[in-house]
Amino acid sequence: MGTIKERKRKDGTSAFLAEIVIKKKGQIVHRQAQTFDRRPAAVKWIDKKEAELKAPGGLDRVKKTSGTLGDAIGRYTEDITRIGRTKAQVLRAVLEYDIANIRLDELRSTDIVDFARELRGNNERAASTVLNYISHIGGVISVARSAWGFDVDRSVVQDALSATRRLQLTAKSSKRDRRPTMDELDKILEHFQRIRARRPSSNPMDIITAFAIFSTRRQAEICRITWDDYEPDAGRILVRNMKDPGDNQGIDTWVEIVPEAAHIIAMMPRRKNEPRIFPYSTDAVSAAFTRACKMLEIEDLHFHDLRHEGISRLFEMGRTIPQVASVSGHRSWQSLQRYSHLRSTGDRFEDWPWFEKLTPAR
Repeated sequence: MGTIKERKRKDGTSAFLAEIVIKKKGQIVHRQAQTFDRRPAAVKWIDKKEAELKAPGGLDRVKKTSGTLGDAIGRYTEDITRIGRTKAQVLRAVLEYDIANIRLDELRSTDIVDFARELRGNNERAASTVLNYISHIGGVISVARSAWGFDVDRSVVQDALSATRRLQLTAKSSKRDRRPTMDELDKILEHFQRIRARRPSSNPMDIITAFAIFSTRRQAEICRITWDDYEPDAGRILVRNMKDPGDNQGIDTWVEIVPEAAHIIAMMPRRKNEPRIFPYSTDAVSAAFTRACKMLEIEDLHFHDLRHEGISRLFEMGRTIPQVASVSGHRSWQSLQRYSHLRSTGDRFEDWPWFEKLTPAR
C-alpha cells in the first residue's frame, strides 16, 4: 500500500516522497503523501498511517476529515467561478509539485518552507513570485477549512510566511518606476506600423500601445471594454471586473476617458457582432509587446509600464490625486502617493506627431 520514492532536489540533496494509495475495483479511493529529508522518517510515517487506515473505520474517518492540498485546489477552482488568470496559473502550477499530494491535516509549515525553497531554486523565481504562490495556497486553505470543513490548521501558512521572509525566500515586489523614453516609443510604434503595413490584418499594436498610455488601462481591461460601456458624451467608460487588491473578483468601475484616449477610440472601426472596442487576445497583446522590445533591444520595459507612464503624465500635467484616480480607477488614493514626488512640468505628449500616424485604415 505504501511506497517511497527518492528524488534529487535542485540543491543536490535527497527528498523521500512517502505515498499511500488505496484502490477498490481498480479505482483510487484514497491517496496521501508526505515528503521527508530521511528515508527512515518516511518509513515510520507509512507504518503509522497504514496502521491508522487498517483500524476499524479508519479509512472513513480519514476521508471525512481531510483531503490533499491538490484536492482542495481542484475544488477551489471548480467552486470559485471568478479567478484571476495569474492566480489560476499559479494554482495549476502548484499541482505539479509534491506539496499537492500532502493531506491538509498533515500539512506543516516546514512543508511550505520546503516548497518555497524549491520554487526559489537558484534565483529561478523572484522572492515576490514565491510570495504570490504561498499567498494563493493560503487562500485555498482558508476556504477549504471554513467552507468545506477540511481539517487544516490555517496558522501553518502564516508561520511559513514568517519563516520564508526571514530566510529571504519571499518578499514583497518592489514598485517599478520604469517609464518608456520618447525615443523608445518612437521605435516601438514604428515597429508595429511596419508589421501592419506588411500584414494589415494583424493586431493594431501601435494603437493599443498609445491607448494604454492615455487611458492608463491594463492590457486585460483594454481587451475587455465594450462599445455599450462607453459614454462619449459623458467622457467615461465602464471597466468591468477592474483589478482590486482588496477584492479577488474585481469591481465594475466607471473611469474618465481623457480626450487623447477618446480620440483613439473614435478611430476604431465598429465590427458587426463584436461588442468589444479592442477585440484582441490579452496574451497576444502581451506577447507582441514583449517580442517588439526584445527585437528592438529595449531592456526591462513591460506593457504594464505604459499604465505607469500614463499616470505619471497626468501628475506632470498638474492633476491632483483625486483627479488622477478618476482616470486610473484607483479606489485607494494611498496607492497614488508614490507619485507625490512628480511636479507639474507640462505634457510631454503635447503636439505628439503619432496622433496623425495612428489612424487605422478603414
